[in-house]
Amino acid sequence: MVLLSFDIEEFDMPLEYKGEIPFDRQISISQTGLERILDLLKKHQVKATFFSTVVFAENSKHLIERLLKEGHELASHTWFHSEFEEKHLQESREKLEDLFSTKVTGLRMPRMMPVNETAVEKAGYSYNSSVNPTFLPGRYNNLKVSRTYFKEGNVTQIPASVSPNFRIPLFWLSFHNFPLSIYKKIASDSLKKDGYLNVYFHPWEFAEIKDEAFKLPGFTVKNSGSDMVERFDEFIGWLKNKKYSFGTFQEFQKKIES
Repeated sequence: MVLLSFDIEEFDMPLEYKGEIPFDRQISISQTGLERILDLLKKHQVKATFFSTVVFAENSKHLIERLLKEGHELASHTWFHSEFEEKHLQESREKLEDLFSTKVTGLRMPRMMPVNETAVEKAGYSYNSSVNPTFLPGRYNNLKVSRTYFKEGNVTQIPASVSPNFRIPLFWLSFHNFPLSIYKKIASDSLKKDGYLNVYFHPWEFAEIKDEAFKLPGFTVKNSGSDMVERFDEFIGWLKNKKYSFGTFQEFQKKIES
């Protein structure tokens, strides 16, 4: 099973690099990208899971309603993208459920931040996909964490996929910067080894973000916008030609626990 997921959030990454971007543009850029993602998923008739901040969801109700109507899953990316308190775990889940009358069972922390797993369970989540089991200088070192799903208490941990050897990450940055043929090869190896693939992206990757005011490094904007739409379209088509199935995290959790 292929688990496509998207962290839908206010596009505040320029602020990390001392760039400038007003809040309304943070939201509009992510909205543009999300529309393009939903169009691609509809074209290929595949399901995905969307981890949303409450901030983005409140400002994009029509798009959240659309993704739910089209059979995708809504999960929590906490309340804000760049501000976190432990109480946001439960509050964000409950707010998303109230806003959209849907059951929220999954969590992904912004920027894959570490989180107290006892608090995650108490907040009412049944799965957590907040670990990238690799080494990324300046961000995290999770080489000792299981590279495939495992249980922690009553919560199923679903790490992002990495290669079977050397733990090469299959996250959004590698999708942009590796030749697509190399990315496909690593993804294929991971699928054959693990029986599933968990890869994640963001809506703003599919929008125009090459703006000098943002001060973003070249490796973060390479193959973004229309180039990303084209690459992602090709990637999904390739997976479908390989006869892989697609599903939401909720569907995957039911499958592995049945």
